[in-house]
Amino acid sequence: MNIFPKKLSDGYFSFLSGRFFNEQKKYKNLATSGQNPEIMVIGCCDSRVSPEVIFDTSPGEIFVVRNVANLVPPFENEHSTSYHGTSAAIEFAVNGLNVKHIVILGHASCGGIKSFIENQYPLSQMDFIGKWMSQITPVAEQLNIKVGNYKHEDIKKLEFGVVQHSMNNLLSFPSVRTRVNEGKLHIHGAYFLISTGTLFIKYGKNFIPLVNN
Repeated sequence: MNIFPKKLSDGYFSFLSGRFFNEQKKYKNLATSGQNPEIMVIGCCDSRVSPEVIFDTSPGEIFVVRNVANLVPPFENEHSTSYHGTSAAIEFAVNGLNVKHIVILGHASCGGIKSFIENQYPLSQMDFIGKWMSQITPVAEQLNIKVGNYKHEDIKKLEFGVVQHSMNNLLSFPSVRTRVNEGKLHIHGAYFLISTGTLFIKYGKNFIPLVNN
């Protein structure tokens, strides 16, 4: 018998008797009226970096998509044979939900970026990860980072660079670019330092810590 993870079942019953019980009206409204988030967050699937936790949000407040290394692939036309869950989510968020902000959330100690820069062997014969991470190659080249022969600080530099790369690729989507030019959509870059909880925000060419004014 396939036993459901106890960690999840315990957590569910705690949620059911706690948060859900106390916010039943909110959940009922979400079920009947649908979702209407103004913010989309594209983050890494790393289990340590949950956007809902970092930004302390409630259900229905942010539209989240997560993948390895918070990458946004470039736009492809309808004749492409590729399958991009991230691209589909972007299209839905922009054209269906009319979000006003898209945040690319990178983070420190990213395993995907570390494996790329260390030029590690594929985890499987199919190497879906390697193909996905190959998108980073032009970023490393632009930053003059030598894969397999790098300095320690290069990892952080590449993590920041990937955030900028994903921000740039967002603008390759016609619907995104049109809304940005019209001032209806804003693109943001962010970077989470797991060890201290510090959030860096892309401001101009630099990432600066977000402070509470």
